[in-house]
Amino acid sequence: MNILEQINNFDKSNMLNLLTAFPEQFDEAVKIGNSFDHIIDKKNIKHIVFAGMGGSAIGGDLIISCLSEDISIPALVNRGYFLPTFVNSSTLVIVSSFSGNTEESLSCYEDARSRNAQIICITSGGELGQKAQQNGVPTILIPGGIQPRAALGYLSIPILIALLNSGFGSKDKVDIYETHEMLKTKVSLFAPQNESNTALVLAKKLSKKIPIIYSANNMLHVVSNRWKCQFSENAKLLAFYNVFPELNHNEIVGWEQLPDLLDNFQIIYLSDNEDFSRNQSRMNITKDILGKVTNSVIEFKTEGISRLTRLFSLVYLGDMASFYMAILNNVDPTPIEKIQILKDQLKNIS
Repeated sequence: MNILEQINNFDKSNMLNLLTAFPEQFDEAVKIGNSFDHIIDKKNIKHIVFAGMGGSAIGGDLIISCLSEDISIPALVNRGYFLPTFVNSSTLVIVSSFSGNTEESLSCYEDARSRNAQIICITSGGELGQKAQQNGVPTILIPGGIQPRAALGYLSIPILIALLNSGFGSKDKVDIYETHEMLKTKVSLFAPQNESNTALVLAKKLSKKIPIIYSANNMLHVVSNRWKCQFSENAKLLAFYNVFPELNHNEIVGWEQLPDLLDNFQIIYLSDNEDFSRNQSRMNITKDILGKVTNSVIEFKTEGISRLTRLFSLVYLGDMASFYMAILNNVDPTPIEKIQILKDQLKNIS
């Protein structure tokens, strides 16, 4: 059975259609961002906090990574029910919930209001959309009806544009056009009709393996986390990530015990030309050390000029590889049964 037949058998919810339509989603997200006319009062903002979970939080990670060289105030992603204690009227809190019904995000929304924080919401509706409308909170409304992890364009680009329009970061360093053109190219390159495409080849190499994604900590940590999450949600497979230099101070020693199990792991390096030179050296030395106890490291580098393009070049590869892994494992990539079971049981607990 070839890959197209397998996709027809197992991709019952049409995840592939969402992935191949991602350039169109990206383009629509740009239009949504440009139509959001709320200007943030930059001079009164001393910190930025993105509040979200799962696929709704990763957009904040990408934005911070993309703008990290330009934003001169603290910016972080908060995953949980409550905001950090420093949040006050000088904090911009961006509450992100794709469905609008994520309980942690709703809790953070109320927490932000109680502290008189400056709030922007991004959502497709739900309870968050209703509350924001009632409270007169600026809101970016995005299309709904898909899994949040498949809506990364909607959950990142409009807020990125809003921040750029308000003076947070340099528009010259965020090349929207380059990113869009790169994504259109990748859709063709990673199409299942091309059975030698990089994403499918990677998925085949990862057969019966647990992915371990390593990158430097300065930019690609967000992509490593995205890959881990996509492997878990799409392929229903455990995956892990860590970053240089931290992993050289602890995790590297863990590749010593249980030698019979170490061949079950596959290390994947994600790298960028701007990785700090000492981290590049660490990655090379670590590759030699760990190559003696487990499978040879698989390596991927970013493509493109702007940070946005380089980030999305690897994000899209990971998304497609995780999709193919699901298909090769004979599972539908869309359903997230265990998450739904958890949510249903939480509803019964006051």
